[in-house]
Amino acid sequence: MQPVYHPGTVALSILIAAFASYVSLDLASRVRAHDRLASAGWVVAGALVMGSGIWAMHFVGMLAMQLPIEIGYRPGITLLSWAAAVATSALALYIATRDRLDALLLGGGALAMGAGICAMHYIGMAAIALVPALEIDPWWAGLSVLIACGASAAALKIFFWMRQLRGAQVRLAQGAAALVMGLAIAGMHYSGMAAAHFPAGAVCLSTDGLGGQSLGAWVGAATAVLLLISLFTAVLDARLSAKAQRLARSLNQANGQLAQVALADPLTGVANRMLLEDRLGHALDRADRANEGRRSGQVLARLALLFVDLDGFAAINDSFGHGTGDRVLKDMALRLRGCLRDADSVSRVGADQFVLLLEDMAGEADALAVAQRVQEAVGRPVDLGERPLTLSCSIGIVIYPDHGRRDRLLSHAEAAMHQAKRAGGAGWALFDQAMGADARAQIELQEDLRAALQRDELLLHYQPKVDAGNGQIRSLEALVRWQHPRHGLLGPGQFIPVAERFGLINALGGWVIREACRQLGVWSRQGLRLRVSVNLSVHQVRQGHVVEQIEAALREHGVSAEQLTCEITESVAMEDTAATQAMLAGLARAGVKLSIDDFGTGYSSLSYLCKLRPQELKIDRSFVQDLEHSADARAVVDAIIHLARALRLTVVAEGVETRDQAEVLLALGCDELQGFFFARPMSVQALVAGGLLTSDGQDPVEFTASAYLPLG
Repeated sequence: MQPVYHPGTVALSILIAAFASYVSLDLASRVRAHDRLASAGWVVAGALVMGSGIWAMHFVGMLAMQLPIEIGYRPGITLLSWAAAVATSALALYIATRDRLDALLLGGGALAMGAGICAMHYIGMAAIALVPALEIDPWWAGLSVLIACGASAAALKIFFWMRQLRGAQVRLAQGAAALVMGLAIAGMHYSGMAAAHFPAGAVCLSTDGLGGQSLGAWVGAATAVLLLISLFTAVLDARLSAKAQRLARSLNQANGQLAQVALADPLTGVANRMLLEDRLGHALDRADRANEGRRSGQVLARLALLFVDLDGFAAINDSFGHGTGDRVLKDMALRLRGCLRDADSVSRVGADQFVLLLEDMAGEADALAVAQRVQEAVGRPVDLGERPLTLSCSIGIVIYPDHGRRDRLLSHAEAAMHQAKRAGGAGWALFDQAMGADARAQIELQEDLRAALQRDELLLHYQPKVDAGNGQIRSLEALVRWQHPRHGLLGPGQFIPVAERFGLINALGGWVIREACRQLGVWSRQGLRLRVSVNLSVHQVRQGHVVEQIEAALREHGVSAEQLTCEITESVAMEDTAATQAMLAGLARAGVKLSIDDFGTGYSSLSYLCKLRPQELKIDRSFVQDLEHSADARAVVDAIIHLARALRLTVVAEGVETRDQAEVLLALGCDELQGFFFARPMSVQALVAGGLLTSDGQDPVEFTASAYLPLG
């Protein structure tokens, strides 16, 4: 009997073969994209789907065959043919999981897969029980075997070749390859069908088994649904994998940004202290390894730290605002980077402080050359739009291993910087051991000062201000002293800088205010009405709550606000900042008198002087010291006195040390005099013992100078 094939069903079988090939290629790319357990799951699931697709192509192709007799298929043998297709697909997907395809794997895999496909085909044909039996043409059968093995080899090559593709290329290549593979599978099937010979007059004994066009359509539809589900799952997995990759990239990017935030200064972008310490540790390790083989003390590798502090940067923030200050810091960071080699680094370790790490230094000369470049770079004008601004810097330099242990380098560099700052700034200083001792002494002193604030080791001395006309004591200036348990009585010059450097100045200033008000309260209860002036540091002025401190101290000790005078320096008084203006306005509302200290040394604005309305101007001691031999100094003092008289202000001259100075000031019309010529700062007990607090019976009580005072 000669079979006839239905064209539509043949076309359907070819489409199923092509579609099964497309899904197979997609599955082959999935089995390597997961961990071992997931990969095994994809192999099993993929073998079921891929094998069912190939088997469905064979089954639909068999249904396309039309014979004059009714055909049926024995279920058990048909199931066995499906199992052969699934096993062959599992083998193909397992090979696709391998890292590479060598000749042995290609040849063996192609033969095994070809044999499996042929087994699926001929077992499926054997499910037809014919009498007499079905005859097979060996030539056509051999051709089908060759096609099956060739198609398997081509499939394996395509599996591995597609790994090299990316993006849209993958889908295009996958579609074209699926069409080629589908035609190859269909070619194998129909060449195998051509090998089958149905004897004339044969009878099918399996008509009661699987058969009928309805059953074939149902199987084809079910298989198509299975393939679609598989394809959908693969696409979903691909999208989830892509999303996971995007999330992983985003996480890596976020981790990188977090690391950048953690290790970089957010304003300037240079390294922060944490990253500096890490880099310094690695640099020191490299230097130590290089120096392990040094001969006769020869140092083979040195590194240098340059601690850079911008001189006067706080005034920029206060005068121009923090926005301008930030712009200046960014510009300075860029300039410092430009002074370095690629192997060097710059870090920001404080508000206006940077540290430069220099590796492979030959010696001090190399570090000094960099310091010179840094000073020149910092000294170039900064363009702020309205007018250029010029800065300078103080640089502390430390060389390793010349200047001490590795764990002290940063502190030694900072100590050298402070030495350069004390020398007037705009320069550099190399570290020496004396600086290290000074740094340690300052640290110990600040620790003692913290304890002194708790142990009542501080005290106030008072220096009289004497009326220039009659010698009466108008008021007293409170000056802080420290009765140190080991070093004895310390003056403010010995511990005020330490308090400012280590952030204790506000606590210290608050203690002075409270103690001065307490003593005023004691004197008031004794019937003595005095005025006392206290000095406010720039830090107290800027802290924002000094007025509240003063008002609370006055209330606590029952002192009238007019008994207290606050002295601030001229440069602080003229600051056009919100904090300064708010503080001065608060003092005025509270009724506390304001005195401008060091007048004549800053850059006074008469408009500000009128707006502030202080009650007192204090002529700086530098002018007083030159009165005897400098006409310019006398002219300045005379001008200040005339200005004060025009504004109805009291003028106080401080630092009066000789009779000649006092007589010149008297002649010029100064209101009050203060200095060692009259009295040194002294304790309350010394004031009483010296007879300086004797009442003349007037109300309110005034205090006359003792007979030994020159103007008494």
